[in-house]
Amino acid sequence: MDFSETPVTLILIAANVIFSVIGLSNHGMMDKTIMWPYRVKSENQYYRFISSGFLHADWMHLFFNMFTLFFFGSNVERIFNQEGLGGTPAYLGLYFLGLIVAGIPGYVKHQDDYNYRALGASGAVSAVVFAAIVFSPWSSIYLYGALKISAALYAVLYIVYCVYMGKRNDDNIGHDAHLWGSILGLVFTLVLIAVMQPAMFDGIVEELKRPSLFGR
Repeated sequence: MDFSETPVTLILIAANVIFSVIGLSNHGMMDKTIMWPYRVKSENQYYRFISSGFLHADWMHLFFNMFTLFFFGSNVERIFNQEGLGGTPAYLGLYFLGLIVAGIPGYVKHQDDYNYRALGASGAVSAVVFAAIVFSPWSSIYLYGALKISAALYAVLYIVYCVYMGKRNDDNIGHDAHLWGSILGLVFTLVLIAVMQPAMFDGIVEELKRPSLFGR
């Protein structure tokens, strides 16, 4: 892999690692940057929609998000640049809109809850993953590193799971953020193609006509 083709993904990963490491050891900095809907509403601290996306709860949370961003983000960044889809500005737009949109449901639900906090890049990473799936719906994804399924099947299962778990609301995971980040990634990418390279839809449709539920 030529890392010079994906500098933005590497910069985003580095920023996540640096800010997460600082946040994990500096509670004051964490309090000032974490997604805290009550503070956003009462003090107009809208920057938290962005800053909270560069913080993570622990090392495993950070590793999983950055591992996913590295593989899927590298592909999306390369495609956006090579296929005339807006390049770096479009890729950054996808990432940061993913962060913002993913944070909206939590803000709406918990803006009057002083004790609610949220953090993590999962919304943006979900947006990037679903953007990648648009271009390669039948590529292989290994659930838990073992179960091979197609990216398209993974997308369907992922959305169903997010909706189900979001309704249960019995854990500390932001399933709504994952869901809306994923939807943003899908819609953003389809609109981007429609505006900038509509001829690409021919190839995407042809690819969809050759399904492989367990991936190629």
